[in-house]
Formats: sequence, structure tokens, C-alpha cells
Amino acid sequence: MIDLHYWPTPNGKKVSIFLEETGTPYRLVPVNIGRGDQFKPDYLRLNPNHRMPAIVDHEPADGGGPLSVFESGAILFYLAEKTGKFWPQDLRGKYEVTQWVIWQMANQGPKLGEAGHFRRLGDREGDQSYAVRRFTDEANRLYGVLNMRLRDRRYLAGDEFTIADIVSYPWTVNWQAQGQDINEFKYFKRWFEEVGARPGVQRGLAVGADLGTDNSKLSEEEQARIRKILYNQRAFPVPD
Repeated sequence: MIDLHYWPTPNGKKVSIFLEETGTPYRLVPVNIGRGDQFKPDYLRLNPNHRMPAIVDHEPADGGGPLSVFESGAILFYLAEKTGKFWPQDLRGKYEVTQWVIWQMANQGPKLGEAGHFRRLGDREGDQSYAVRRFTDEANRLYGVLNMRLRDRRYLAGDEFTIADIVSYPWTVNWQAQGQDINEFKYFKRWFEEVGARPGVQRGLAVGADLGTDNSKLSEEEQARIRKILYNQRAFPVPD
């Protein structure tokens, strides 16, 4: 059994999509990142970087005790190796997939996350126009990278659906909030619609739909209180 420490964000959904696609049994352990659960001592023992998701495998292949893994890309590598699915192991196929997983972790996720953040922020923390332009333009470049990659192949790593697609797709669901128009990227749009139509992907995206908190509906005082709590916890992590 896999424990999935989770909140319904793009990074969390990478893992829930994989688990649903493969039919791997798992138990959902909510980590309310708006409340600061990721800073609790028990969670920090799983992920010292106090980010979500993390998993605990209670039946690892080596027969030892429970094994924990953090970072969504590492989790997908681990689960793909464990299940033998969505990560080819021939030399060329393996690294065709691996490079795109690393690309997502180093480029797509961080830059699209920043684009969404600064576009939502408005002027509450001062003039954000430079940051909005910078990260919206970089998001556009990255959608262009995906579009060019998909112009002559069905999926990111070739003809087969792999963890390269699983890791990248959740970050594209909110393309409008990132200031993009996917109609400009016809090859990407074809892939986006095909991947999004997969039943396993749809089930994975729906995991934890009842958990999310829309902070925009909270009062400004409550939003400020939550920001203060999270800032203080980031600056002064909770000790053991």
C-alpha cells in the first residue's frame, strides 16, 4: 500500500494521475498547505523541504521497512520502476522519457507556477508588471517548446504515453490563468485534449476535489492571517 501525502495542486495531481492510471492501491493523506500542515514535524520527516507531495511505500521491492520518497519527479520515477509502467527501460527509451521529466521539474513547473502567482497577486505587494511580463512570456516560450516537440509525435517521448506526459499535463490545465491561449499551439492542443480525455487522468485530477480551499473567498483579514502564519513557518521551521 502506498500512502500519498497530498493536496490538490498540479504537483500532487501528477502522482494521483499515475496511481489512478495504473490502478495502484493507495491511501490519501491530506496535507493542507493553506493551513501549514507541510511544516508539521511528522511531515518534515518525510520531506525536509516542506513541500507536497510525498509518498510512503509500505511494501517496497527490497522487502525492508516503509520507504518514503519526496519530490514529484522522483516519486514518478519510483512508482514507474515499482510497477513497470510508463517508463521504458531500454537505454534510448528510458532517457527520452527521463530528460522530459527533468525538463518539467526544472522549467515548466517553476515558471508556470510563477506566472500564475504573479498574475493572481495583482498590486497587493506593489507593482508586479515586470514579473507578470517576464513569467507570462516564459510560460509562452515553454508552451512553444511543447508544441514543437509534439508536432511529429503523439506523446512527449514518442508513440507511447509515459510519465513524461503525466508529469507535464497537470501544469497545463490552468493555461488561461497563466495568460496563454492554447489555440496558438495546435500540436500541443491536440495532445492536451487527448491526454485530458483519458479516464485515468480524469480520475487522478478529481482526487481530493473536496479538499481544496479557495482563499480568494476568505476575508482580507483571514488571508493576511494565513500569509503571516505561513511566512513565520517558512522563516522558522517547526523543530522536532
